[in-house]
Amino acid sequence: MGSEIYFSKDHELVRKAVRDFVNKEINPNVDEWEEKGIAPLHKLFKKMGDLGFLGIRYDEKYGGEGLDYWYETVVMEEFARIHCGGVPMAIAVQMSMATPAIDEFGSEYLKETYLKPAIKGDMVAAIAVTEPDAGSDVAALKTFAKKDGDSYILSGSKTYITNGTQADYLTLLARTSDEPGYHSFGLFVVPTNLPGFNVSKKLDKMGMRSSDTAELYFDDMRIPAENLIGREGEGFIQQMMQFQHERFAVLPLTYISAKEIIDETVEYLRGRIVFGKPLIKKQVLRHRLVEWLSEIECLKQLTYHIVRMKMAGQDVSKEISMGKLFGGSLLSKVTDGCLQMYGGLGLMNEMRVSRIYRDSRLLSIGGGASEVMSDVIAKLEGY
Repeated sequence: MGSEIYFSKDHELVRKAVRDFVNKEINPNVDEWEEKGIAPLHKLFKKMGDLGFLGIRYDEKYGGEGLDYWYETVVMEEFARIHCGGVPMAIAVQMSMATPAIDEFGSEYLKETYLKPAIKGDMVAAIAVTEPDAGSDVAALKTFAKKDGDSYILSGSKTYITNGTQADYLTLLARTSDEPGYHSFGLFVVPTNLPGFNVSKKLDKMGMRSSDTAELYFDDMRIPAENLIGREGEGFIQQMMQFQHERFAVLPLTYISAKEIIDETVEYLRGRIVFGKPLIKKQVLRHRLVEWLSEIECLKQLTYHIVRMKMAGQDVSKEISMGKLFGGSLLSKVTDGCLQMYGGLGLMNEMRVSRIYRDSRLLSIGGGASEVMSDVIAKLEGY
């Protein structure tokens, strides 16, 4: 209710198209993909690319739709209705994590060769920043790209890379100099079909089962110098800006997932008779549920406020960090509380509540841990 203030008939047409796709092409297959530990991204992204879902904000020149942040929000809200966390995360990597820097800072060559195929669904992209010894402290990363004539020689490793076993290319942050400070990095497009690229292993995770996550190894891998995004030395700054798109993508996922799991739980509570009455009649449960609903509404309104700020060209670093910090703990709290309301049934793996309980844990870790978000907000507040 009230969404017509933000969304027009055109927005709602896009919403319906994405929702129909999710219900027809994705949700019926989720259980199988969760079981296999991987979703067929090339096949799925091709279908999505044909429908124009992967390049909502990107320029029509590169196959995008050229629409605004409100349309992007609509699309993200609908992908949040997928019955797992892994597939929406894979889609968010393609739309909001591995491609924004190419769009914003890349040469025409990089946009034509890598952004365009990602928008069309002809290539699967991944973002490669985290390393075995450098996660939250991005400046500590060791993977090195050494300039050698018209190439860079890449050596090192990356871990926890979403879409890592299927990616056709990585948007990868590497050190380009041993000098201290933030101007010693480059952001590169690294095609995975070149010699020296290895998937060390596919990682086995507690949640996000349908998302393939990999450890990658680069053995003196020679990549063309033209695959540098923007200028050498600016990679760290470019990646920090790209993180803002990544963290924003988490927000609709959070408030939609939380609301959906509450709706499912309420359905269960209505039908579950305990001591002669439906469980939903227990005041303690109703009060808990409405408290969560209030917090979900707060997160949704903060998200819409961020969209308004983005439309006005304002810096949203603080607000996005606040949203991610708040959202991560909110989804964990809601899924934990709903699972408790299901009782023993909630522990069963076939229940959506147990899946979302496992999947939600990542939101306080990936793309900047909650502790990092708190540090970012404190710094922006001048503390």
